[in-house]
Amino acid sequence: FIFSSLFLFLLKDLVISLKDYIKAEESKLEQIKKWAEKLDKLTDTATKDPEGFLGHPVNAFKLMKRLNTEWGELESLVLKDMSDGFISNMTIQRQFFPNDEDQTGAAKALLRLQDTYNLDTDTLSRGNLPGVKHKSFLTAEDCFELGKIAYTEADYYHTELWMEQALKQLDEGEVSSADKVYILDYLSYAVYQQGDLSKAMMLTKRLLELDPEHQRANGNMKYFEYIMAKEKEANKSSTDAEDQTEKETEVKKKDYLPERRKYEMLCRGEGLKMTPRRQKRLFCRYYDGNRNPRYILGPVKQEDEWDKPRIVRFLDIISDEEIETVKELAKPRLSRATVHDPETGKLTTAHYRVSKSAWLSGYESPVVSRINTRIQDLTGLDVSTAEELQVANYGVGGQYEPHFDFARKDEPDAFKELGTGNRIATWLFYMSDVSAGGATVFPEVGASVWPKKGTAVFWYNLFPSGEGDYSTRHAACPVLVGNKWVSNKWLHERGQEFRRPCTLSELE
Repeated sequence: FIFSSLFLFLLKDLVISLKDYIKAEESKLEQIKKWAEKLDKLTDTATKDPEGFLGHPVNAFKLMKRLNTEWGELESLVLKDMSDGFISNMTIQRQFFPNDEDQTGAAKALLRLQDTYNLDTDTLSRGNLPGVKHKSFLTAEDCFELGKIAYTEADYYHTELWMEQALKQLDEGEVSSADKVYILDYLSYAVYQQGDLSKAMMLTKRLLELDPEHQRANGNMKYFEYIMAKEKEANKSSTDAEDQTEKETEVKKKDYLPERRKYEMLCRGEGLKMTPRRQKRLFCRYYDGNRNPRYILGPVKQEDEWDKPRIVRFLDIISDEEIETVKELAKPRLSRATVHDPETGKLTTAHYRVSKSAWLSGYESPVVSRINTRIQDLTGLDVSTAEELQVANYGVGGQYEPHFDFARKDEPDAFKELGTGNRIATWLFYMSDVSAGGATVFPEVGASVWPKKGTAVFWYNLFPSGEGDYSTRHAACPVLVGNKWVSNKWLHERGQEFRRPCTLSELE
């Protein structure tokens, strides 16, 4: 889910209408007037810097919640006596509001960021994130809402974290509409689902202290006591050998480092594998595109990011004016990003790629055409068989999990419709700086490449033999704070036969 500044302006428009209504009917309830003033203050701040405001994940979630959940409550209140003008305006704007799916997407983005960047619930709740312009916090009711969304996804781990945070804030004296009984009900069940029976019993006892007649809690307590008694009997018959086996299994689990953990560590800037010895082999240089006439007198700045696979970065390779032109061309067409289905070869949406994208052709703008020519000059590869320039926007929580850009041998139809062969190389422009998060990482080799506006990175996906380079598996880390704009060009095999010929060695 990508948070759009459109929602902020829709909200601003509704606030204006609401204020006009209050002026027209001076006797309106004080509650509505206070609500309008709160929204007015929020939107005045937000619309001055929509990207900065929505770059904070807490603001983004609260915006979805305010429009989807809280505005419905306001509707019920004001519809008792309302002018026709405001009803008409609200009805028109309502169709553009986020829905339950959008609110759930915003919540999932927060949970994804929490996991990837090892953020505790208190840090997120208080909005203590690096590089934020508009600090915001979550109320106990907000935390409860996050816990409920996790619960509906059977995500009991995050249910526990956020219900505990809601409870903590209430215990600290926060005034809220959230009810401790409801929170403890969700929390105790989530804890039980994760196997902590003693804690589940403790929480249920606390619930019953608040509401002794709570039917489900009384039933759960009897069930927990029954299970606890059975476990005690089972523990008596367990052998030392079984205990040893469990310990060995636990050690194996700790030693095993799946790709997901590697990916998240690299997103945090941890686990980099560039040794000092390898670092010495990386250089920066002025590059003329192998004696390309356009760059002999004005070479570009190039630096090595990684050795194997070789990843190079071009500095000051796209101007701010070009970036703005590309963004303006792309914005009206932005839609949920797609991926190639390896079975059908067709484009489809996927949960592991959360961004919006648009495709730009060189025929429609001299700027795009100039960019394509620049890529061809500096890579030495023919762009006539390349895919169109893809522009992507990653909002808060936007990501693209580990993937290959090229098609593997078990995906023969991946680019069949294009008729231009496999993706031989990837060129990636960074069109914005990112306040926090948003790195491009390569889990197989332990590399992290960080966004820097005006630069581009380039790597080959295939060896000269045409075999895929599996070390190029990469991912776009979730954006923690800010807004990430990139554009990429996928170059294909056809047309490169004499530009990058096969070598005598099949393995090279």
